[in-house]
Amino acid sequence: MGEVSTIGLDIAKSVFQVHGVDVDGALVIRQRVTSAKVLEFFSTFPSCLVGIEACPSAHHWSRKLQALGHTVRLMPPSYVKAYLDWDPIRAEH
Repeated sequence: MGEVSTIGLDIAKSVFQVHGVDVDGALVIRQRVTSAKVLEFFSTFPSCLVGIEACPSAHHWSRKLQALGHTVRLMPPSYVKAYLDWDPIRAEH
């Protein structure tokens, strides 16, 4: 496993889901982080690409993560929908 290069961040009110992959697309990290600890969590990573579904609070988090040196891309909900139906357990079989 390598260093995290891309992170998908699913934001919610209190608990966020983080899914990070390396340059080869291999899973490096999958973790839940409380909203109070998000900035502390992201400060431990070198600059990387972070994808977030566009919503009103996504703009807030985008600014905060960019201040830490990350590149943030907001995606329309229609792009994210394809990943919501994906089940990693069934995909392994």
